[in-house]
Amino acid sequence: MEVAAGWTHKAFPIDDPSRVGEARRHAAQLAHEAAFGEVDAGRLALVVTELGTNLSRHASKGRLLVAARPHSGDIEVLSIDEGPGIADLQRAMQDGQSSGSTPGTGLGAVRRLASDFDIHTSVPAGTICLARVRKSGFKDAAASAEFLIGAVCLPVAGEAVCGDGWAAAIDGTRLGLLVADGLGHGPEAAKASLAATSVFSKHPFEGLRETLQRVHVALKTTRGAAVCALSIDAQASTVGYIGAGNVVGRVVSGVFDRSLVTQHGTAGVQIRKPEQASMELPPHSLVIVHSDGIDTRWKSARIAAALQSDPAIVAAILLREHTRHRDDATVVVVRRKRY
Repeated sequence: MEVAAGWTHKAFPIDDPSRVGEARRHAAQLAHEAAFGEVDAGRLALVVTELGTNLSRHASKGRLLVAARPHSGDIEVLSIDEGPGIADLQRAMQDGQSSGSTPGTGLGAVRRLASDFDIHTSVPAGTICLARVRKSGFKDAAASAEFLIGAVCLPVAGEAVCGDGWAAAIDGTRLGLLVADGLGHGPEAAKASLAATSVFSKHPFEGLRETLQRVHVALKTTRGAAVCALSIDAQASTVGYIGAGNVVGRVVSGVFDRSLVTQHGTAGVQIRKPEQASMELPPHSLVIVHSDGIDTRWKSARIAAALQSDPAIVAAILLREHTRHRDDATVVVVRRKRY
């Protein structure tokens, strides 16, 4: 069984060329903390430089999101912009199509340097590019797992810590997930969400009712949190879920779109008797859970073209197009790897 504590991104709006260097220095610090070797740290620096320079020169409202993912031994870089999109993606991926006088050769270099790479573009909505650089010699357990997990977790502007938190566990064909949104934002909200994910991580495949009750008790000494816990059984093609408050979920495929409806309340403050529900998990579907920093009224058509992309691409699309900008924002997306 593998339990992954959810990662949090740091955002760098690329509104000035100097911000590219700021993002690169942050990535270098994460690489140092993760004991990256010189070669791997150099690859990461080039990835950040290329993606950041592309945003600075060619994109509208571009930003880089950077996060360390300890369970996978990598550092993730998401490049997000709001236009104009890439009209000829195949040509843009060729060598020689650099963003300018940068050390590499544009997106083609990023693809070669990255351990994981994916890109989604739409004219004129914009482009989202994902690149992860993994430490050499690190055995990525997620590579052989039944599920792919992608997530974006960002504190509200002006806060150094995120009041949202999440954690996931994979055991063969089973996946457990908990997303918590501490009331308000800042350090006290973060304490509540951390308490919730810590309880889940100790018993990730305990019954969902028991999980919610344990979380409720643990959060009584905090300001409380909205939570949603779920369990996916790939063999049975079902997803069970339970929750309290405004952390919401959806199961989406090309022909299926259904919400995971949970009860009102706040874990640690007041909840009714926990009510568990379940639904089918159609083939090729995504399970999406997000905090209320994301507007709930998004249309599944907005992510239809990215359903087979890395789940982090889908999370970034929802963040780009539906964030409320006044609270912490977290989106976790799960997809089965095999059918």
